[in-house]
Amino acid sequence: MRIGVSIGYWGSRPPRNVERFLAQAEEVGVESMWTAEAYGSDAISTLAHWGVPTNMRLGTAVCQMSARTPTAMAMAALTIDHLSNGRMVVGIGASGPQVVEGWYGQPYPRPLERTREYVDIMRQVWARDAAVTYAGRHYQLPYTGDDGTGLGKPLRSTVHPLRSDIPVYLGAEGPKNVALSAEIADGWLPLWFSPKSDEFYRNALAEGFARPGARHNADTFDVAGVVWVSEHDDVEVAAARIKPVIALYAGGMGAKEANFHNDVFVRMGWGDVCAKVQELYLTGRKAEASEAIPLEMVEDVALVGPIDKLCDDLKNRWGSTCLTTMILGGRLKQDQLAALVETAKDL
Repeated sequence: MRIGVSIGYWGSRPPRNVERFLAQAEEVGVESMWTAEAYGSDAISTLAHWGVPTNMRLGTAVCQMSARTPTAMAMAALTIDHLSNGRMVVGIGASGPQVVEGWYGQPYPRPLERTREYVDIMRQVWARDAAVTYAGRHYQLPYTGDDGTGLGKPLRSTVHPLRSDIPVYLGAEGPKNVALSAEIADGWLPLWFSPKSDEFYRNALAEGFARPGARHNADTFDVAGVVWVSEHDDVEVAAARIKPVIALYAGGMGAKEANFHNDVFVRMGWGDVCAKVQELYLTGRKAEASEAIPLEMVEDVALVGPIDKLCDDLKNRWGSTCLTTMILGGRLKQDQLAALVETAKDL
């Protein structure tokens, strides 16, 4: 298993000392760094600014598809790939209707079909075999809508991509999306992955690998999951730092009737807790929502406690799962990162 680190998206302001943290992480063998976006800081500029000076693999976990057209995402990816000498990993996700319709002002139709078209177009750009044309339900190049001018012209990237096939990872949580990842992508970016759900996800991946034209099998496919980590001698104190994040995603990141993160925890068996957390969060009682999350629910999806426990949990609970890259969410000291990297080498 490889260890990566997540810089994530910002809160109210940029995080501090990122360059120093990444330098220390790289020194002890952390293999990749990943950025993210919600509705504040973006994942592309932060990845270029902090990631290019390193020698780590650089990924977005994830870029929201509605934030950029497929060709714009392909342009950003090939640019960073050149700047980093071939270290770019394009992680994309469909997000959810609350963000897509509320923030981007776009509809949220047929996310699986739209993802397939999006990836097809990006790969045309990078292959650069010809001018890019596409006649899909969601994307047309040139544009053929009745409200267009009819003057669109097929174009080909002026830049010759450093790599004609940049790796694409899909952020996915439901079984259909996970299967799609295994079919058309080079990796899967789970969020709130739990070892107890490993068989469920292995079955979804197997369905995708078995489809005609699948690019990979289980041996060549990267499952790169963001796993929150919090180190403290008192496990309860460590877990308390992560409870607000779980409360945000399970309770408030999405509408009550359409919260895909909530669905993940419900599948783990936390349905009653999720209902309570969502009710509290959506009525403005965020602190109570966090307090309603039990320690066991945190330990299902995160590494919490003293460093010896973190390493033991990594080895004994996570090591046999389908995860091949663990992206740590949260800051650890350099010696703690080193201990986890060393533990992961044997997994």
